[in-house]
Amino acid sequence: TIRNLEEKGHKVFVLIKKKDILEDLLQRAGMDYLNILPEGRSDGKAGIALGVMKRDWRLFRFCLSNRPDLLMGTSAEIGHVGTMLRIPSVNVNEDDAAVISTFCKISYPWSTHVLSPRVCDNGKWEEKSIKYEGYHELAYLHPNHFTPSVEVVESYFPADKPYFLIRFARLTAHHDTGIKGISNDLAWKIIEILKPRGQVYITSERELDPEFEPYRMSINPLDIHHVMAFASLYIGDSQTMAAEAGVLGTPFVRFNDFVGRIGYLAELEDVYKLGFGIRPDDPEKLLSIVQELVNTDSLKNLFQERRQKMLEEKIDVARFMTWFVENYPESASTIKENPDFQYRFR
Repeated sequence: TIRNLEEKGHKVFVLIKKKDILEDLLQRAGMDYLNILPEGRSDGKAGIALGVMKRDWRLFRFCLSNRPDLLMGTSAEIGHVGTMLRIPSVNVNEDDAAVISTFCKISYPWSTHVLSPRVCDNGKWEEKSIKYEGYHELAYLHPNHFTPSVEVVESYFPADKPYFLIRFARLTAHHDTGIKGISNDLAWKIIEILKPRGQVYITSERELDPEFEPYRMSINPLDIHHVMAFASLYIGDSQTMAAEAGVLGTPFVRFNDFVGRIGYLAELEDVYKLGFGIRPDDPEKLLSIVQELVNTDSLKNLFQERRQKMLEEKIDVARFMTWFVENYPESASTIKENPDFQYRFR
């Protein structure tokens, strides 16, 4: 969406906070940006509150100097600053309000609109919600914008033999409190199932125990989607990478306490059958499904067919968002009055 808008002659300012590998990704992609919270924040309630106040003040000063026409993103401060300076703000989110209740309470009341997938439940903020038929991940992994390259994969390891990806998330965000994922013991059991079938690679946000180091995948993070697209199976305890695997047609198995609580992932799993969500109280089910998947003939072909059905029913989210921004606020009224208008962006 950013590149589309820039190609059309619009000025786009990218503002970020310190979060995981976000800054590294932007640098590697050659994108200009401003980090308004380079020092980061702690994960406790006091640290989160202080971080929001710092970002509010720094975004306020930035907007006074640059006077943007629209604020857009997934952050609380755009609504706060937009309200103070009378700049419209669009909060772009795909997590259900019940899962990110704290964020919603400090963000949505001040946002002009909330832009989210149709299946996302925005709770009492549905009235200001603009719904589209898609997912965040289709803004950058839709085939109109992303073509997997086997050459990229082969720059790291052979792509002509089966390989599997395991992902360990950090699970330290404010909404991750009490959330459980893949333990080291369970990871070993998964590896034992996969090893006879192909190479196992691990990518991790959290520090790996030494015994997992032989499986660590060292890769330019911009290339992860190429690697994911040709993988035989993805297993992880994060949300976004599971969804990315799903929209690429790579079978995914998601293992954490968010299972059954997030609409867009439930749709990928239950409607399009592109993956499986398993709660941490049933590790045996996880092992059983992994075993079943690796024993399934023509697994990738089957999931590519399911992916095609999903793509036929969804829109090109980047094209839609580009139109939405260029024509805002009339675009918001158009979609409210005629939701089917969005299907022009398939």
